[in-house]
Amino acid sequence: MLGIIEISETMHAVYLTGHGGLDKLQYREDVPMPRLAPGEVLVEVSACGMNNTDIWVREGAYGTDDDPDATGSWRRGSSEETLQFPRIQGADIVGRIADVGRGVKRGRIGERVMVDFSIYNGDGQSLAEIDYIGHGRDGGYAEYVAVPAEQAWASQTTMTDAELATFCCAYLTGEHMLDRTGVKAGETVLITGASGGVGSGLIQLVRARGAVPYAVCGRGKMDAVGAIGAESVVARDESDLAQAVVEATKGQPIDVVADVVAGDMFGTLINLLRPEGRYTTAGAIGGAIVEIDLRTVYLKHLAIHGSSQGTRSAFERLHGYIEHGDIRPLLWQTYPLSKIRDAQTEFKRKDFVGKLVIQPDAKWQPVEPWYDCKSFGDDVAAPQGHLPS
Repeated sequence: MLGIIEISETMHAVYLTGHGGLDKLQYREDVPMPRLAPGEVLVEVSACGMNNTDIWVREGAYGTDDDPDATGSWRRGSSEETLQFPRIQGADIVGRIADVGRGVKRGRIGERVMVDFSIYNGDGQSLAEIDYIGHGRDGGYAEYVAVPAEQAWASQTTMTDAELATFCCAYLTGEHMLDRTGVKAGETVLITGASGGVGSGLIQLVRARGAVPYAVCGRGKMDAVGAIGAESVVARDESDLAQAVVEATKGQPIDVVADVVAGDMFGTLINLLRPEGRYTTAGAIGGAIVEIDLRTVYLKHLAIHGSSQGTRSAFERLHGYIEHGDIRPLLWQTYPLSKIRDAQTEFKRKDFVGKLVIQPDAKWQPVEPWYDCKSFGDDVAAPQGHLPS
């Protein structure tokens, strides 16, 4: 017996048992039920979105300050390492409150919630010691998870739970990128990796601010990315990427580059910025080690911002966008929790646009992708389903 309702002493969950391959993900049926601390709620998980961070943490792919090739976890530069094995990953949690800890109103039981996954380690807006649920404490790749009550946000949206689970990590990351660079209405924003979770979210978030998004993505995904709301889309394999962007924007200066790719295109992206332009990055899927001509940075008075996760106020804004219907889900597929290895295999292939979502086996419901396309070739079918307004 836990709290005021009958709940099993064990649950189904996926343990991350160490850094390494897919064999480090262990689906278990005997994981102890979370115990509630004062001020916490127990969420019965119905859906949990998948992110690059899940893969990179499993692989230990973050390196260290001194050795970029070293096995390292997510909190590079932090005062302590909070990842302990076994760990239940999963940040983008949606479900219903099943029980409450001391000091939380019992009337919240049954409430549908999405979880602000950040572990803030402070009362202000600083992210210097930020951590997240699924890394510093157990997350949502399980049937139940305990979270701070104030971070379980009630949701009234008509979206399904799986759709609601597409937003949190990727879109909060995108919103903070726009905060860091101060994107304003009417500005021009160039977005790389635009078919992925953060990139596709950025297209919608830029539109929500009244700014104009231009996108870079794989050639086969250009129509799908355009359907999300990009003003124009450029293929990342253009022989002259800079010229292709200039043509796509009709010569409009680039105010902000929001980049999650880096790699070989980094120098081109910096050069595309107008004088006093701003660059922000929250990923490096194309390669983390880049070359930069610092003369370009100082002669053009550029600003370069690193960004990861987001502040409390950014999450509140994101929650408002969702509840008011300002942004729409891009749900590609759902997987049962027991098939998480298959889900991560598909995730790494990147043969989709939008988000993959994990659901406990008992709650799993297959879905049709938001975009009607069997494969991303040069000829892509017309969009359908959950398109952004």
